[in-house]
Amino acid sequence: MDPSKRFQDQVVIVTGASKGIGQATAIAFGREGARVVVNYHTDKAGARQTLAAIEAAGGRGLLMPANVAVPADVERMVAAAEAEGPIRAVVNNGAAFNRQLFLDVSLDEADRVWDTNVRGLFYLSQCAARCMIDRRQGCFVHVSSILARQLIEARAIYSASKGAVESLTFAMALDLAPYNIRVNAVVPGLVRTEALMAGLRDPERIEAIQHYIPAGRFGTPAEAAEIILFLASDAAYYINGALIPIDGGLGVREAGPR
Repeated sequence: MDPSKRFQDQVVIVTGASKGIGQATAIAFGREGARVVVNYHTDKAGARQTLAAIEAAGGRGLLMPANVAVPADVERMVAAAEAEGPIRAVVNNGAAFNRQLFLDVSLDEADRVWDTNVRGLFYLSQCAARCMIDRRQGCFVHVSSILARQLIEARAIYSASKGAVESLTFAMALDLAPYNIRVNAVVPGLVRTEALMAGLRDPERIEAIQHYIPAGRFGTPAEAAEIILFLASDAAYYINGALIPIDGGLGVREAGPR
């Protein structure tokens, strides 16, 4: 086996793998020899691009349409993954976004975001963990957000959902540790994804925001993917229940611009 392929023949589920951090992570796992379950909800074209990139790098993947907010979809995805081999890791990256002020968020919209970001993550993790327990091996990497703790306007329900993801990270790590299953989360700051750029239209504002980040620029999905792979690897065996920032120092920046 090529020693550089840390995940040779290991089955990894990556949700929301049709774009952004999820896409970069799925491709990186494939490059490292994993059998990647490429999950997507609606963006089939993006998921196909992810799969093509995995295969071009010599990896293997399985396209898996599933809405993580729907329990039957989750069960079907876990069963399909297990049919490929024992699930080694789950990357809970898929997310629903909302850019409304607190008073404008309807209950239906709150449920939509919560069902994907929290309830779906919870149930997928639960189903996969039940497969991992007897083998006493496996790990989860959740994708949170800097917005779980550092707020901006019009992100109320999204920020609340990511706060719940971080609490679940701690709770799952504690409850699953006796089974040798690790649970960690990455906390991206401003990573140049479609979701981020959709909320930024003014070039001057984009430049000002990047100037405010201590690293001087937005992060990249590939940089986030490398941290996720590390947390899923044996090198991170003694890391459990951790929140790892990927934000170029933004998380320790003083509140407000100079």
